[in-house]
Amino acid sequence: MSQDSQHGKWTISDSEDEDNIPPTPQKDSNKPKPKLSPKRNEDNHSVKEPSAPAMGSEARKAAHVNQTIPVKYESNPSPSVKRKRETEEAGWNLSSSDDETPAPAPKKEPKKSDVNPKKKKTEDKRPPSPHGTSYYKEEPADFFETNLLSMNDMYRFYLNKVTGIPKKFNTGALHIKEILSPMFGTLKESVQFNYCFDIPWMVEQYPPEFRDKPVILVHGEKRESKARLIQQAKPYPHIRFCQISCVKIVVAFCRKMMLLWYEEGFRVIILTSNLIRADWYQKTQGMWMSPLYPRLPEGSPGTAGESPTNFKSDLLEYLEAYRAPELAECIDRIKQHDLSETRVYLIGSTPGRYQGPAMEKWGHLRLRKLLSEHTKPVQNEERWHVLGQFSSIGSMGLDKTKWLAAEFQRTLTTLGKEGRRCAHVRLHVYPSVENVRTSLEGYPAGGSLPYSIQTAQKQLWLHSYFHGWHADVTGRSNAMPHIKTYMRVSPDFTQLAWFLVTSANLSKAAWGALEKNNTQVMVRSYELGVLYLPSAFNMSTFPVEKNVFPASSSSKGFPVPFDLPPQHYSSKEQPWIWNIPYTQAPDTHGNVWVPS
Repeated sequence: MSQDSQHGKWTISDSEDEDNIPPTPQKDSNKPKPKLSPKRNEDNHSVKEPSAPAMGSEARKAAHVNQTIPVKYESNPSPSVKRKRETEEAGWNLSSSDDETPAPAPKKEPKKSDVNPKKKKTEDKRPPSPHGTSYYKEEPADFFETNLLSMNDMYRFYLNKVTGIPKKFNTGALHIKEILSPMFGTLKESVQFNYCFDIPWMVEQYPPEFRDKPVILVHGEKRESKARLIQQAKPYPHIRFCQISCVKIVVAFCRKMMLLWYEEGFRVIILTSNLIRADWYQKTQGMWMSPLYPRLPEGSPGTAGESPTNFKSDLLEYLEAYRAPELAECIDRIKQHDLSETRVYLIGSTPGRYQGPAMEKWGHLRLRKLLSEHTKPVQNEERWHVLGQFSSIGSMGLDKTKWLAAEFQRTLTTLGKEGRRCAHVRLHVYPSVENVRTSLEGYPAGGSLPYSIQTAQKQLWLHSYFHGWHADVTGRSNAMPHIKTYMRVSPDFTQLAWFLVTSANLSKAAWGALEKNNTQVMVRSYELGVLYLPSAFNMSTFPVEKNVFPASSSSKGFPVPFDLPPQHYSSKEQPWIWNIPYTQAPDTHGNVWVPS
């Protein structure tokens, strides 16, 4: 059937329940899933396992909406050959979403006797990008920082460098090679929590002098995908693995974090990028980088080294929630370091059903608790905007009262214990079709924005809130966002009451949903982010920085990664939906988008 909306006419299929989050197991749901049942991707989308070997889950699991890459080459009139859709470790960045609907019915699996030869053939011929073998260019030497003079360490919030934009917009941004370089310390060992890995590429990002230092990869892979990951690491004996065990309601594993151990101390990095080249090339990504944490004196009490934001104990509790014996040593090491200089709050999600005081440990109720305890009401509070920016969207229900404008809005509008809970303007920043079409990557950028038609058609009411991706202030208008941010911003868009950078997209799975007459909350995925509150910086609000780049060490403004105020979609624009075709206009590489 077809359905009209203010964002265009879509052809849609009847499928799925109202809520795309997998239901809590009932009596008949203990059966094993069918062999071809779609898996869930990084932020929860249902996807089918591809035939190509995968290095991680995000794109591998998301790349199954179609069996072939849905890019057709408009400039090539010869056969309408569709290139095989590849996995994200090859740079095809098909990632990130919550609670998506199952992919179209997958093709039959090949017979077991045919599986290995076909996989090998695909692997041998896989191009590094849907644009061809020569898409990725080596960055020139002056692309990278040689010192820390241009770094603003007040907020310690940084964007990733982007290839293909003017140099000034990368001055003060960070590339993974810089993060792992001697600029930040003499690296001894590292722990990489992530969802998608390209191990050979990752190893190359370490400088030669650190390239053989021990690395632990924390992952959630199982069975065949785990075997492929282990196979990929065989040439690198310094790499070990930590597999996160699964509980029934888990729909997304291991969020993105680095624990870096130096001769000089220890550092935490919480980021939005996968460990694949595509995520560090032409996307807008962000990270928080901690100060260098020194070791505590021998014999220090267990409570030593805590920050005013309780970051140390919150980080330890988050790591313990993984229930992984391999992380025990990391946990003990962190206890031996001084984290007192931390000025951000940790906001995590871990899967489970929580009651009583535990309800406020994770997800949006954790955010609500911190906003209640550490912020104060502001003048004209009812006019302050709640702004969320994300790269995918889960099922919100048939109308806004089901979750978004109910419990989630109550959290986002909390300012102090006595703050008013008035109806507020909600501004949702999510790329339009035109944003994707004209991006640096073109339509393939939409592989990292997997909002499906099956979900979208059930919540057309949501799209009236959408605003496009425009980031002239950071030079990243054409670098599609994989970053996720939430904030409370003043009516004139010059002040922030708080700011959050996180892995959590707009979904109940990521943030949690109340159950049993609000006496229980269920969270379905691991998420991780950091919350900036003005009180931790001895400020009443954060001023919004007008000149983010080139970065200045003396700047006091907060570097919001996109333009304020956001621009509402025009009457002709529609949100990017990744599993419908776009053939009316080619993208920046002359391609159109044709899902199978």
